[in-house]
Amino acid sequence: MAPPTVERMTRYTIDAPTLLRLVTDGIEVHADHQLVAPVAVRSQALQILLDRVRAGEVSDKEARRLHTALTETKIRVLNDRVSRWTAFQVAQEQDWPVAGAAEYVAVTKLQADALVTVDKELAGKAKGLVPLAPFSALAKP
Repeated sequence: MAPPTVERMTRYTIDAPTLLRLVTDGIEVHADHQLVAPVAVRSQALQILLDRVRAGEVSDKEARRLHTALTETKIRVLNDRVSRWTAFQVAQEQDWPVAGAAEYVAVTKLQADALVTVDKELAGKAKGLVPLAPFSALAKP
């Protein structure tokens, strides 16, 4: 008799644009997945949302709905010494002028199976440093 299979949770690091797209599109994350991110992810998503309201792309009412949804999205946020230092090292090794992208790479290296981002610039920087997964990997089938 074959041993039973054990389902393993997949951990995905997501960035602020990806979080905002999840809630904007009403995507429900698959129950077998856990989202992780640096602690700043919600603040960064809020800034993107504010910029969209100021540009007239999103109404105040819709912004409120999206803010509630991004706040309620279950994400394990990290702000520990090891992830911060790993981000510092990644930024230094890659000669990146700021550590923002490095934080997502660090969290992925330390706590996730892959990075999911809709940000082409972040995807380009992370390519070859950590595994990348498509946005569609997050959704329920």
